[in-house]
Amino acid sequence: MATIHDVAEDAGVSPTTVSRYLNNRIELPAATAARIDASIAKLDYRPNLLAKRLSTGKTEAIGLVAPEIGNPFFAELAAAVEDEAESHGYAVFMSSTHGRREREIAALNRLADRHVDGLIMMTNAPDDGTLARLLAGHENVVLIDEDIPGVDVPRIHVDNALGGYLAGKHLIEMGHTRIGLIGGPDGLFSVNERRAGFEKALAEAGLSLAPVDVLLGDYTREFGHAAALKLCRRPDRPTAIFAQSDYNAIGILAALRELGLTAPKDLSIVGFDDMPFAELTSPALTTIRQPIAAMGRLGFQTLLALLNKREVAQMTRLPVELVIRDSVAPPPKD
Repeated sequence: MATIHDVAEDAGVSPTTVSRYLNNRIELPAATAARIDASIAKLDYRPNLLAKRLSTGKTEAIGLVAPEIGNPFFAELAAAVEDEAESHGYAVFMSSTHGRREREIAALNRLADRHVDGLIMMTNAPDDGTLARLLAGHENVVLIDEDIPGVDVPRIHVDNALGGYLAGKHLIEMGHTRIGLIGGPDGLFSVNERRAGFEKALAEAGLSLAPVDVLLGDYTREFGHAAALKLCRRPDRPTAIFAQSDYNAIGILAALRELGLTAPKDLSIVGFDDMPFAELTSPALTTIRQPIAAMGRLGFQTLLALLNKREVAQMTRLPVELVIRDSVAPPPKD
């Protein structure tokens, strides 16, 4: 097996130069870099990662904790994290928790045991204090998408409140005065913020959200379907619904078909996320777009800055925008 000394001799440089080049700690003339690359390829050189990790105390790997990697939202975000990490020489170990607290705890234990250098964490349920206690004292952690109160680590969120506000304002401008809300778990950070923004838009128009028109449970198609059946079977059903996720929205569309109703003729819908399927639904879904891939890239960049002992923002908000398609129309006439 070729060694770094073999590569250095073949390329006509010192072993230190090869080492610094491979670790991105030196910028070499193009000709010198090309010679080193050619020698590495010719000799089939493979760095001794174990020795490197022992000498540096770094694994050059990070952990990514997501509730459900099969969900297109988390899949897109994870792909962006992995692409950004790879460009900086880091591997990514992914953990799909399926919303189970014991799996989140196991991922945090891997960080404590130094199996990874840092952690990007996403959760989908309100914390009962367990995660906050385990995260206390950990420096190399970044929270994305959802919050864990009481933890002093950088956070990257979208402007959930603005998204809720834009959804409510659009429905009001289209003439709706009774609007329902279907969303994720009660008490979850994004749920609270999206609802607050939505209610702000209603209040500015002199309207309010009737408690009977609010159904919270999960950001899933199944919950959207069940909640919409409950709302739409009432004779005094809302004329529009703000679905706090696109998955809730497609569940609502399925419920309407089951009831012999259509959107937007019988019920207008605004979603949240702008998942790839949003423009493929029938009707195409009006929704709040959030920059999923950008959130993933920034998540790794923030974690890398922490690992390199650079100062980072403790809170970053990414913008959202209303994407108008076909699922909203004026309310049906009596």
